[in-house]
Amino acid sequence: MILVENAVISDDIKEQLFVCDLTKCKGACCVEGDLGAPLEEDELQEIDSILEDVKPFMSDAGVKAIEKSGAYLLDEEGDFSTTTINNKECAFAIYDDRGILKCAIEQAWLAGKTKWRKPISCHLYPIRISKYDNYDALNYHRWQICAPACDHGKELGVPVYKFLKEALIRKYGEAWYQQLVEEIEG
Repeated sequence: MILVENAVISDDIKEQLFVCDLTKCKGACCVEGDLGAPLEEDELQEIDSILEDVKPFMSDAGVKAIEKSGAYLLDEEGDFSTTTINNKECAFAIYDDRGILKCAIEQAWLAGKTKWRKPISCHLYPIRISKYDNYDALNYHRWQICAPACDHGKELGVPVYKFLKEALIRKYGEAWYQQLVEEIEG
């Protein structure tokens, strides 16, 4: 385990090699699972504030799902997640012309329509954060659908913490990330 400020980071995040390979997995993480993307409470307001700007980038089925159920749901454990289409893909997931799932929120951000990129849980994937009273626990989520990302990461020699540098800085800040690198690379 690695300790950086209020975060406990599993060794897998420094040891596991990982680089997404969307040409092989097709963005399956946007479909697989039992819920949509996990959301932090402060992200609910972000989604509400950009929803109208994101809708033109969404699929018709995604817009219908949100109009029916709202943009996010509260589960039995008290956690929020994005709405899904028929209990499958995230309502914000869209297929590109190659059949690869992308995020409509991120597409709106890339087009300059919003200032918010996408839920931090998506940006940080395959890291999942468990929040406790005094600290965050950062763990690597092992999932068979990410086998191509593990293979690609091995080919390129890129560990999870380097692959997710931008997302980790977004979540915890540049100084925190530099401290993480120092702890890992010593």
